[in-house]
Order: sequence, then C-alpha cells, then structure tokens
Amino acid sequence: AKVIYPPTIFPVYKKNIPIMIKNTFAPQEEGTLISSEDGENAMPIKGISSIDDIALLSLSGSGMIGVPGVSSRLFSALSLGEINIILITQASSEHSITFAVAPDAVENAKRCIDHEFELEIQLGKINPLKVELDMSIVAIVGDKMSGQVNVSGRMFSALGGNGVNIRAIAQGSSERNISAVIEKKDVQKALNVLHERHFENDNKRINLFIVGVGNVGGTLVEQIKNQREKLIAASHIEIRVIGLANSKKMLVQESGIDLDNWKNELADKGEKFSQKTLIQNAKTLNLRNSVLVDCTANYDIASMYLPALESNISVVTANKIAASDKFEAYQKLKKVALKNGAHYLFETNVGAGLPVIRTINDLLHSGDRVKKIEATVSGSLNFIYNNYDGSTSFHDIVKEAQKEGYTEPDPRVDLSGIDVKRKILILARESGFKMELDDIKVKDILPKSCFEVESVDDFFEELKKYEGEFKAMVEKAQSENKKLRVIAGFDGKEATVELMAVDQAHPFYSLQGTDNVVALYTDRYASQPMVIQGAGAGAGVTAAGVFADIIRVVNY
Repeated sequence: AKVIYPPTIFPVYKKNIPIMIKNTFAPQEEGTLISSEDGENAMPIKGISSIDDIALLSLSGSGMIGVPGVSSRLFSALSLGEINIILITQASSEHSITFAVAPDAVENAKRCIDHEFELEIQLGKINPLKVELDMSIVAIVGDKMSGQVNVSGRMFSALGGNGVNIRAIAQGSSERNISAVIEKKDVQKALNVLHERHFENDNKRINLFIVGVGNVGGTLVEQIKNQREKLIAASHIEIRVIGLANSKKMLVQESGIDLDNWKNELADKGEKFSQKTLIQNAKTLNLRNSVLVDCTANYDIASMYLPALESNISVVTANKIAASDKFEAYQKLKKVALKNGAHYLFETNVGAGLPVIRTINDLLHSGDRVKKIEATVSGSLNFIYNNYDGSTSFHDIVKEAQKEGYTEPDPRVDLSGIDVKRKILILARESGFKMELDDIKVKDILPKSCFEVESVDDFFEELKKYEGEFKAMVEKAQSENKKLRVIAGFDGKEATVELMAVDQAHPFYSLQGTDNVVALYTDRYASQPMVIQGAGAGAGVTAAGVFADIIRVVNY
C-alpha cells in the first residue's frame, strides 16, 4: 500500500510500536491497526492487493534444462541493467523462467537478455524472450496462511470459476503471500471475487442479464423482486439484475436496475435492442457470477449462448431451440460450458418447473440407465384435450388455451407437435442418446390443411371445418372409456409423437388441466416407472423453474 513507506515504518517496527492508519477524509472510521499481535477473530488472510500494470517476460528452451548458472546469468544481466523484478516463478522442469517487470522496463530487459544469451538464441537452445503486456498481479497476504489447508485452492478455484485466467503463480516459502499474474482487464473482477470468497462468506452475489421480459420473463423479474430480501436473509444469495431486454429495447446498468420501476426504466432509458451489443456489454462489464437468462423462443437469442459461455457467462434458458439444435451444436455448448467453468442450464425446456432433466442427470450420475421414456409434456395440448369433450367446439377450446397463455401466440406451433418433438429429443439426449430432430416421427395431430393456411385467423377458421371429425374422435374415445392424450415416446432407439386414446390402466389417463407427466423406465425402475407429474404450463411455474436454475448456478 502506498501509504506505508518502508523507511518511515522500519524504526517503528524495530521498536514494536503499533501503527494506526486512518483515512484523512473519514477520521471517525475504525481504520487499520498494524501490530505484532493478532486481533480478535483473526482470519488467515489479512488483505488482498494488486499491481495493476506489469509486463510478463519468459525465457525458455531445452538448452536451459540441467545447465548450471542460467538463472544467475539471467538475473545478473537484469541487475546490471538496473531493472527491478516484481515477481519470479520457475517451472520444475527448468525449461522456463518467468518474471514480471514494469512496462517501461521491457525494452531494456529484452536488450540485456538478448545480449547475455545471444549465442544460445542463435543456436536455438534458448527461445527468443517472450513478452506479454497488459498484465497485472493480484495477491493474498496473511501471517496465518502458513500451514492453512486449501488457501491457495480456494483462491485459484474462485478465480477460475469466474473465468479469470492465471498466467503465472508465485508463492514464497513462508506461505505468507500467494501472487497470481492475470490479464489487466480482469483485475477488478479478480479483486471482487477474492474479497467475496475470503471476507464476505455470508453473501454471494449473482448478476443477471434477462432477455425476454414478456409473459415468463416479466413474471421472473417480479419473482426476483419479491424474493430478493428473503434470499439474502435465508440463503445469503444477493441477486442483481444488471440487464433487461425485450424485442425493442434493452437496458444495462452496472449498479443494478431498480426492480420496483423496471418497466418504466426500460421504456424511458433503454436503447435499441441488439443481441450483439447486449452480449458485448456483459463481456465488457466482466462481472463475477454473470448469467444470461433467456425467456424467449427466439433463434437469434439462442445464438448468443456460445459467445456467452466462451466468456465465462453462464446461461439459464427456457428457450428450447439450442438444446434441440443439431447434436454437434448441443454438445459444443455443453463442452464449452464445462471448459470455461460456466453453467448451461435448461430445466424449463421440458415440463416448465418440473425437475425432469435434473432427475435424469441424477439417475445417470449414480449409475442408472434410461431404457424408455413416455411423456405428455405439452401443457397447452393437455389443456386442450382435457377440456374438449364435444360439448364445446374444438375451435373454442383452442381459443381459450391461446387466451390463457397456454399456447404460443400462434397455436399451430403447439398443435403441430413440434414443441413436443423438441422436448422428447432433449430428454433422449439428456439420457445419453445421440439423436436429431428429424429422427423423431410425428403422427398428424390435426388435418394437414390446418397448417397450410397463411394466418392464425385462417387457422381458426380451418378448425371449424373439421369440428365433426374432432367430435367423432372424442366420442369414440368416450364410448371406449378412454381419453385423448398427445404422448411422446422413446424406446431407446426410436422416438415418436402421437395422439392416442388411453384407458384407465394407463398412467396418463387421470391427467388434469395443464399437468405434464414424464414416466422414466430405467434399470432400477424397470417394472414400475419413476413418474414426475405437475403443472407444465403457465408463466408462474415456468418462471419459477428458471429462477430455480439461477439459484443452482449460485450453489454449484
């Protein structure tokens, strides 16, 4: 710290006199006491520091291995050049020596080293000096770090978990200081992460960028607002909404958006929405524990996931497009997330707030194997076929489902079966099977002409033409004491989506309202499946499922 001038401090230190450092502009504050005695509740780590601008120089080559005097020659050359060395680290293989100097000393250091090792460089025994600029050093210090288990582990995991790449490490034999060289752009994030990990153990902050603040996204924002104080008190989780976006506008505020007035703020202060600008803003802010939350069904928003994950920004999404894309693209997102210590969570892709994907993952991780899946995973279709009994027209039931928000604005998306098709694909993939969307067979749920019209209004007019067929179909099921269900099935090889009439013995017979049901047949659940059932549609339960995934990011 610049206020501690060593020549002034030294005589006081020799006499063992405590030093109190106060802030001139806030003398009433407690200040910092430096003494030979530990205070009450002393922690192993006393402080976190940084040197904001350094250059990292590396001398390497096979000609250094087992050759005495290389280090002596290197540092003697630097000493003769009057170059101050800030940090030194050497690989155990003796293949390289890395050290840090001030940026204005780089040219002099390179000239001194090139001259000293001129012959070895010409012969190819030693590589030309490698210079990396725009670097910084962060360090944790403390007398009680010595002998403490996992101090360095916590430091490096905290940095790595937030995408801070460590270029070099130095630790003195006294174990009182651990220094890490990182990129200059990551200094503020690194200091915040280390401070949170070592001095603010009670609260963990998570920063959200929410895209799509309509039905589901708007409900999510309200849930966060209502639950925020409770999360801090009960779980020590602090949620800040940094960015909000709809199809027209976006708003990003580093200090956090006021959730009591977020709609007006977005309307009044928001700029034109651009997914590229939004993700760039998230990268530039470089905040710890950042999460991109997608509450849309948009292809372009799904394209943001890869650059977000590559920048260590976790992704939580209700959007099924990415997870049901080409298998290679689906796998790449997972691999990039794992590589960068980020999280890619999409529980609400299947079953809204039901823990379906999480359950499958738990089964697989514990050694079980999924052999068969049966599912009714469309809350909108379940609502339609649970309510259609012939007494009210099929047209009116679909209209009601649309009005209640159970279907997409264009109900053809639901009634075509594409939504169910994507969901069974995701379940099969999460169960460990390689499958593409085109591999799944969908048997027509409605007559083809219903999907060949141009507009939604035309679609509803087309439904009226087939009311006789719909009524005959439901009456036939009723005469056999059966009920109509749109069922997605996977037998370990093939997957289908089909409108079926099921009897009382079938687990989906007693389905009510918008409930979803997923039956998992595994090695452990062979004769009787594991059944997961609950509300599968609606903004409230879907937003709650997204919220649960956000909390999972914090708790990982």
